[in-house]
Amino acid sequence: MGLLDGLMGNASELDVNDVQEELAPILADSEQVDMAYKLVRDMFVFTNKRLILIDKQGLTGSKVSYHSMPYKAITQFSVESAGHFDMDSELRIWISGQSEPFKQELKKGSDVVAIQKALATRVLFG
Repeated sequence: MGLLDGLMGNASELDVNDVQEELAPILADSEQVDMAYKLVRDMFVFTNKRLILIDKQGLTGSKVSYHSMPYKAITQFSVESAGHFDMDSELRIWISGQSEPFKQELKKGSDVVAIQKALATRVLFG
């Protein structure tokens, strides 16, 4: 997917080696990036230990928020689509100790199946 997809909010898959190198300073010693997706400037990074949500803020993107969710803290997750004619989906992730789920809109073209499979593999069998 190209720049236009990114601008429209679609998630595009990133090269795991590039993301591994970029995040090396914040990854644990034995932590490996399994898959990563980019939505405009934000990223979803699935490692063998946790889900990292990276939110680049401001006009320049110099302020960055890293939200780590260890898979063992995820109590449930859901993906909801609006129907056949609306291919957008909403991802919800419930974290132990939090009353409201984390929510993320996934636009048409996002690899919803891969995201669900990654979460299921890590949360259910982690």
